[in-house]
Amino acid sequence: MAPIERSVLVEMFLETLQALDLDVHLRKQVSVQERTLEIRGQAYRLDDYSEILVVAFGKAAPRMAITLKTILGTAQTSGVVVSNAPAAQRVRSFEYRVSGHPYPNPASLAAAERILQLLFAANEQTLVVFLISGGGSALVEQPLFNDITLPDLVAFHHILVSCGATISEMNVLRKHFSATKGGRLALAAYPARQATIYVSDVPPDQPSAVASGPTMPDESTVDQCLEIVDRYGLMPQLPDPYRRRLKAGAIPETPKPGDPRFDNSQYCSVLSNADALDALARLARERGWDADIDVACDDSPVEVAADYLLTKLRALKAAAGRTVAVISGGELSSPVRGPGRGGRNQAFALACALRIEGEPIAVLSAGTDGIDGNSPAAGAVADGSTIARARALGQDPARILRRSDSYRLFAARQDAIITGPTGNNVRDVRILVM
Repeated sequence: MAPIERSVLVEMFLETLQALDLDVHLRKQVSVQERTLEIRGQAYRLDDYSEILVVAFGKAAPRMAITLKTILGTAQTSGVVVSNAPAAQRVRSFEYRVSGHPYPNPASLAAAERILQLLFAANEQTLVVFLISGGGSALVEQPLFNDITLPDLVAFHHILVSCGATISEMNVLRKHFSATKGGRLALAAYPARQATIYVSDVPPDQPSAVASGPTMPDESTVDQCLEIVDRYGLMPQLPDPYRRRLKAGAIPETPKPGDPRFDNSQYCSVLSNADALDALARLARERGWDADIDVACDDSPVEVAADYLLTKLRALKAAAGRTVAVISGGELSSPVRGPGRGGRNQAFALACALRIEGEPIAVLSAGTDGIDGNSPAAGAVADGSTIARARALGQDPARILRRSDSYRLFAARQDAIITGPTGNNVRDVRILVM
């Protein structure tokens, strides 16, 4: 049996992105009937509120905002929309801002200040609808402490994303140093009625990690902050205001589950990694392949995930005797270890390529947001010929992987997947076929 063409996997990934249509998924959960807004069965009589305030931030914010306003129709609505790129379409009554990603910038601070101003002005007659998606941690940010400067803040975010910590671990630290994360936007809006509609770019059991949980009670603790800092040896690297407060234990706890200020809040996920994996598995089965979804390696180092998923793929192939696919999601750990260009998806594809040389296996790994690390690619595709083709160009694949420079290898053979930013993010997808 001939090996699967790499182009087939790229085609399947692009079809999966099409299946993640935010407008379609949002309308499944949100509707308006006879002046009543329904969000997953929870009813809000629009005439009971003097103001409907929409606060949207994240990579999918512009698309979510335009769809929600279309659903609301003529209802008087105001709001603010913050994203990492200019909106293609705008709601006339909404303010639009573009701020920093993956690191906060002055616009991130200004966006946070404006959102907090609007929320502090809300009251019992206000219905606040939060539209939250991936990327919000950097796009809207205000330090909890006045002596944290913007350079301190950027350095803090850079240390977290490059140290190898999981997204959940990063968010534990972000929440405890932020005035906008870990439930603190919900406290700013209290006593307004609040509904949070979100696109999940985090593990399914950790919804409060989306954009660092700005509207949800936070289960994490200051003690966990200290454990994470110790685990990754971060204390010497941290800017002085962070290091000083961690050493002194001078950090207030975030608001916790059971806090009555969350009693009038509702949360609704409209899209998640599971939707992407289901779409990819469906496409595999339509091609007659046996498809198995496995998310056990979420948050694992790329090398560990490569070993685990390839072992499973080979075992399934031996048992089935026909084409099999292992489909995996979530995000992997890939510390930055050199000055190159790449990201965790391309690192995973290269780690697999080093393990499948000469075998009839094809692998794709890509981010649904169209962005992988500091490269222009969403991810990459590899097969049993990748290493030989790279060496024929004079490249050293193992050294490239060690230097976090995987984009250079895949771009040279047109195996980097370029989609541009998709305006959506439900984490990464991986498919391995044999």
